Amino acid sequence: MIKVLKLQKAVMAIVLGLIALIAYKVMDVNHLESGIYMLEFAGFLFVMGALLFLYPVFFAKKDKEGNVELDPEQQEEGTIE
Repeated sequence: MIKVLKLQKAVMAIVLGLIALIAYKVMDVNHLESGIYMLEFAGFLFVMGALLFLYPVFFAKKDKEGNVELDPEQQEEGTIE
C-alpha cells in the first residue's frame, strides 16, 4: 500500500498538456502553421506527466511488513517508521 503519494506535479503536467492540446485545436481551426509546435509541447507535457506518475513507484521503499511507503521528507537511509 502506498501511504504517502505526491502527484501534484504530474497532475499539473497533464492539465497543462490538455490546455496546450486545446490551444493546438484552436490554432488548427484558424489554419496557423505554428500550431504544430503547440502539439509537440502538449505531447512533451503528456510524456513528462506520465513519467512523474511513475516516479513514486520506482523510488518507493518497503517497510518491515512489506508495505510500500514514500516519504519525501525523510532523507535518512535507516529503517522507515
